[in-house]
Amino acid sequence: MSKEFGEIIRQARKSKGYSQRKLAELLSVDFTYLSKLENNRADYAPKEDVIRALARHLNLDEEELIYLAGRIPHQEEDFLRENYKSMPTLFRRMRENPEFARKIFQEATQGEKSRRR
Repeated sequence: MSKEFGEIIRQARKSKGYSQRKLAELLSVDFTYLSKLENNRADYAPKEDVIRALARHLNLDEEELIYLAGRIPHQEEDFLRENYKSMPTLFRRMRENPEFARKIFQEATQGEKSRRR
């Protein structure tokens, strides 16, 4: 089972030795807002720039954190707008055919590794 956004940032903050107040100061947000994020009690997902700053300060993967927070990265919005009608079909095929889903994820992961080299 994957961890939730708040749990990941709380654990990373603690392992870095930051207090909520110190990390909030680095992010230019109120520490009470950071507390809400860590407890998954915020009324809305943080803005992408806040998530990216969290990732940088806590040495976390920015894209993974964006998705865990329920945000879509800006660079993906156009793609999703262009292909929104096909998405339900893709998701249904992936649910119905786990081997197809594994193949899609495996190819996506290999593509990411190649781009990072």
